[in-house]
Amino acid sequence: MRKIVTKVKNQIAGKVLMAKAILRSQGGENFVDSAIKILISVVLGALLLAGLYALFGNTVLPILTQRIKDMFNYAG
Repeated sequence: MRKIVTKVKNQIAGKVLMAKAILRSQGGENFVDSAIKILISVVLGALLLAGLYALFGNTVLPILTQRIKDMFNYAG
């Protein structure tokens, strides 16, 4: 009977030690960190696209639109 009780106590002590080790470990990446990284990349991408559109919107797009209209109005 004592052997069984001692065996159970040892198993419980081992599980407690494993649980403590898991709770103390600080490895891995948190979900909040990943969400912040994704949010920053989306915001930077949107700013980059807005900047490019503002930069080329007044020069490239009107010329491109006129060239497309001229292409379809071909009278030759």
